[in-house]
Amino acid sequence: MSKKKGLSAEEKRARMMEIFFETKDVFQLKDMEKIAPKEKGITAMSVKEVLQSLVDDGMVDCERIGTSNYYWAFPSKALHARKRKLEVLESQLSEGNQKHANLQKSIEKAKIGRHETVKQMKW
Repeated sequence: MSKKKGLSAEEKRARMMEIFFETKDVFQLKDMEKIAPKEKGITAMSVKEVLQSLVDDGMVDCERIGTSNYYWAFPSKALHARKRKLEVLESQLSEGNQKHANLQKSIEKAKIGRHETVKQMKW
């Protein structure tokens, strides 16, 4: 008699994204509350919360049409988001490397003409 271990929030989010990516379809909340427990083991009570967290993070799109909210996420959008994030991180890295090189040059310039004393070498 083993107890079922509940899913973590990240596991629920990943499984919810799998539903969107596998089906490449648009869903209403009530549809997700039916599909998620059957296909991915996400409890129906937590579907709305998980879906809202994905919308808040920009991983899932939501649009109100009439009185209904429609949710969707396509693999191509996730790919583009990762590419943009990679470009931002690469530019930050190059800026950091440039700053590091400039600081090293400043240190070398500051060392010119200075002699270390015995007192400074001990510290």
